[in-house]
Amino acid sequence: MAIRVSCSIGSLLIFTFFFVGLCPSLLAEAALKKYQFDVQVKNVSRLCNAKPIITVNAMFPGPTIYVREGDQLQINVTNYAQYNMSIHWHGLKQFRNGWADGPAYITQCPIQTGHNYVYDINVKGQRGTLWWHAHILWLRATVYGAIVIMPEEGTPFPFHQPFQEANLVLGEWWNKDIETSVNQANKLGLPPPMSDAHTINGKPGPLFPCSEKHTYALEVMPGKTYLLRIVNAALNDDLFFAIAGHNMTVVEIDAVYTKPFPTQALQIAPGQTTNVLVQMDQIPGRYFMAVRPFMDAPVPVDNQTATAILQYKGVPDIIIPILPQLPAPNDTSFALNYNQKLRSLNTRQFPANVPTKIDRNLFVTIGLGVNSCPSCQNGTQFTASLNNITFVMPRIGLLQAHYFNTKGVFETDFPDKPIKAFDYTNAPLTANLGTSLGTRLSRIPFNSSVEIVLQDTNLLTVESHPFHLHGYNFFVVGSGIGNFDPLKDPAGYNLVDPPERNTVGVPTGGWTAIRFRADNPGVWFMHCHLEVHTMWGLKIAFVVENGKSRDQSVLPPPKDLPSC
Repeated sequence: MAIRVSCSIGSLLIFTFFFVGLCPSLLAEAALKKYQFDVQVKNVSRLCNAKPIITVNAMFPGPTIYVREGDQLQINVTNYAQYNMSIHWHGLKQFRNGWADGPAYITQCPIQTGHNYVYDINVKGQRGTLWWHAHILWLRATVYGAIVIMPEEGTPFPFHQPFQEANLVLGEWWNKDIETSVNQANKLGLPPPMSDAHTINGKPGPLFPCSEKHTYALEVMPGKTYLLRIVNAALNDDLFFAIAGHNMTVVEIDAVYTKPFPTQALQIAPGQTTNVLVQMDQIPGRYFMAVRPFMDAPVPVDNQTATAILQYKGVPDIIIPILPQLPAPNDTSFALNYNQKLRSLNTRQFPANVPTKIDRNLFVTIGLGVNSCPSCQNGTQFTASLNNITFVMPRIGLLQAHYFNTKGVFETDFPDKPIKAFDYTNAPLTANLGTSLGTRLSRIPFNSSVEIVLQDTNLLTVESHPFHLHGYNFFVVGSGIGNFDPLKDPAGYNLVDPPERNTVGVPTGGWTAIRFRADNPGVWFMHCHLEVHTMWGLKIAFVVENGKSRDQSVLPPPKDLPSC
């Protein structure tokens, strides 16, 4: 018998503690967790400016979803805002159930103003920190929040049990309305503006004007160990994170346990999550937690430092916090060394099932470009492409078109490699920057073992790109700087305990190799998680075919699936 639990925002933890004390044995069975998400406009003030923003339940960031591994999750999203809306549950695998994945025009039409849609999700085989965000236009600038999946009842963490936990969701803030700014930039063929500040739990911290009251503070007990669940919800910035005076121990990335290792700072790309243990072993005081961008390419970013405060209990607020030593903004060496330390736990309970025999190899180049735009300021506009193809968004959901075999919506002829090979990363390439346009998908047979090598290029400029694959985790088996060598580089792959995640950074002027088994049928999006690049077309979708049996096939669409 399933336990039915209706959760109002903010009540879940109180209910859980009460219920565990009352009847702990019953909680071992799966529960139905329900949330109501009201998408609505709220006036918010930051950096001496007030403006209306899109929120969920009038919260910025939005509510944290708490669920336990094995539970069923239902989120009723009701749209009261002026924009059509869809929400993506970033990192949840949605087995056979792309209808609940959320990217607009990929797995669903958006929820129109005045309508609702229930995302019905089974949380199986996952535990840890993920997150949710709007997946249409640039609305995830303010529409985002954390997802905390606790292990099954009676299953401990595979590391030191923390005294308490806290969520740190990192974001960006624009003083002007970002949708208006983006539309203006697009009409001119120019990049959109940089953010005016970074934020920690929606607050920039006291280094910014008018922000003393907009500072997140975490009170801690001396001698205790805390688990920090860190999410990079920024739209366009890779971030460094550090805590003054305190080391961190990394124990999880993208809701997958890792071999623990200590570090003084983290590098976390947009879309990624990282869990760390922090021992409160310093002299009781006030210490800044700080973030600022990592960018090792000639690309402008919001290079300011956002802060929050780690405050030992009993220490007065008049004590001035200490700032941490963050890596330099262009510290490539730190970023590469940090990522090389990430390893899957790979135990009997949490194995790393890395595909060793590959059925399908894809080599995908990442490029920026310029296409003609007669109405734009310079007669051109920026674009982005994979294998020189700029993805064109359809007008109906791709999953619907696939499920109902609707013709003329997409083709399945995305090339497995570039049509023409070239020197990808050395001298800058500024000629022949035009791209082809199309809704061209890649078709993959069910249960195939897939390897994708993502290769950055020096078209206009090299740059780091965080790529997110919907519907799957993957293993990051290799990475390097320069051009990928298919004869030499695979010999250096880690096929024993590579990091497993859902979002990976392709290094500036380099490559990353990922592997996964295509055992989740449906249409699954893969895109750069820099919103500016996604907008310019740096995306693709995979059609993973059904298997031979019913339980290896896409589920029928729900009755309340939004229509376009």
